[in-house]
Amino acid sequence: MSNADETPARQAIREFLTSRRAKVGPREAGLPVYGANRRVSGLRREEVAMLAGISAEYYTRLERGNVRGVSEEVLDGIVRALHLDEAEREHLFDLVRVASAGAGRPVRRSPAAERVRPSVKRIVDAMANIPAFVRNRRLDILHANPLAEALYSELYRSPIRPVNSVRFAFLDPRAKQFYGDWETSAHDMVAALRSEAGRSPFDRSLTDLVGELSTRSEEFRVLWAGHDVRFHRSGVKTLHHPLVGDLTLAYEVLELPGDSGQELVTYSAEPRSQTERSLAQLAGWASTRDRFASVEAVEDR
Repeated sequence: MSNADETPARQAIREFLTSRRAKVGPREAGLPVYGANRRVSGLRREEVAMLAGISAEYYTRLERGNVRGVSEEVLDGIVRALHLDEAEREHLFDLVRVASAGAGRPVRRSPAAERVRPSVKRIVDAMANIPAFVRNRRLDILHANPLAEALYSELYRSPIRPVNSVRFAFLDPRAKQFYGDWETSAHDMVAALRSEAGRSPFDRSLTDLVGELSTRSEEFRVLWAGHDVRFHRSGVKTLHHPLVGDLTLAYEVLELPGDSGQELVTYSAEPRSQTERSLAQLAGWASTRDRFASVEAVEDR
């Protein structure tokens, strides 16, 4: 239970560790189970402490967010005890870093204007045969090549800029048809936002986005309360495009080291597949659309 003096940083640690502890049962942790009257399905605090090699009192203090002076060795012991994966470990360390900095009541910071460097734009635009775009860790699309805009034409129907994948997924009724596996895509997006919230808890745009989605979407609220985090680096995604139908695309997410918080995302299709042919159709449509837009711009002058 939280108390009135609990800071947001401490609360985030408490909720994250409590949620992870609930996911690991004693059998999974290699502990004996005696009797059938166990009140919790996950591990007890004293069991986590034993597995981590620390006292129960110390673990209880850490779970309550009192992490000043905690060593990396102790944190790694908790990581092992709770079976945290790489993304969860990084998230825990981010939360501890913020709490240890004494960031009590947060001062919400307005982010500087995000711009994609011209050289990065040229690289993205040169990828004419594959959808490619640059996004930030709030999943705003900052720059996309014509094929990516055509692929995400459903998102670009919104007048809000920059286009945001999470806002579309939870607030636009077309999203559940657009994403072949909406549940997995939605979970992955929320997990990505959770990771970013751990890294940048005072990002005003991020907290505003989470507030908007929490207010307007019950599905988002439920997933956000799960405290799941996940790296979103590569995989396969199925989309249903209103013009060309189903597409099965491999995606890669590459960090841009020279642009903190920006990522290059690319989609590709298996050679000689139906998806490759559909992307070619989509590229033709995008090219025609761009030509018409150029003519209209000239006529409007």
